[in-house]
Amino acid sequence: MKKQYKAIIFDLDGVICHTDQYHYLAWKALADRLGVYFDEKINNRLRGVSRMESLKIVLERCSGTLTNEEKQALAEEKNVLYRELLKKMSPADLSAEVKETLDALRAGGLMLAIGSSSKNTRFILQRIGLDDYFDAVSDGNNITNSKPDPEVFLKAAQMIGLPPKACLVVEDAKAGIEAALAGGFDSAALGDAVRCGLADHNLNAFADLKKIVLETA
Repeated sequence: MKKQYKAIIFDLDGVICHTDQYHYLAWKALADRLGVYFDEKINNRLRGVSRMESLKIVLERCSGTLTNEEKQALAEEKNVLYRELLKKMSPADLSAEVKETLDALRAGGLMLAIGSSSKNTRFILQRIGLDDYFDAVSDGNNITNSKPDPEVFLKAAQMIGLPPKACLVVEDAKAGIEAALAGGFDSAALGDAVRCGLADHNLNAFADLKKIVLETA
């Protein structure tokens, strides 16, 4: 007998849509201005990590010491660059597969929520046409600790009034799967997260969620 979930909590970037390239371009522009080496391999370490933790990684090769105020200013500079790039996004950045799957899950009676460390979550959802779609949005604006801490998922579950055991977390990053595990959630891994081997379910495609959640056999 399959486990029956009542809700699904999705990471945003890399799961619902893809903004990795925009993150990379913004961090690269900042690093270039600072004269710090930055490439896509380093950028991959930032996936699922908060803005300030990401900055810490970017500055690993930076000589000298920065004050907290200077670090906050750099993080904000990156975010301004990133948000300008995000303005290029539109509903065309939401794939037909993702939208059809989300609609099928909702039609199947499941509650749908977002659990993302990004402080730009609502802006991105608005750009891709999903601003009023989800039952709850827990993001970088309402949490203190970023993944692999489970706070963002626990708050999402609290918002929809369900215990972790009734929710399935969908993630594409190891830190997100670890966060789900730490919070007592089952998880489904997509993309790079499959390789960590920690998830309860591994997805070849987003649409595979329908087999896991909607099919009872």
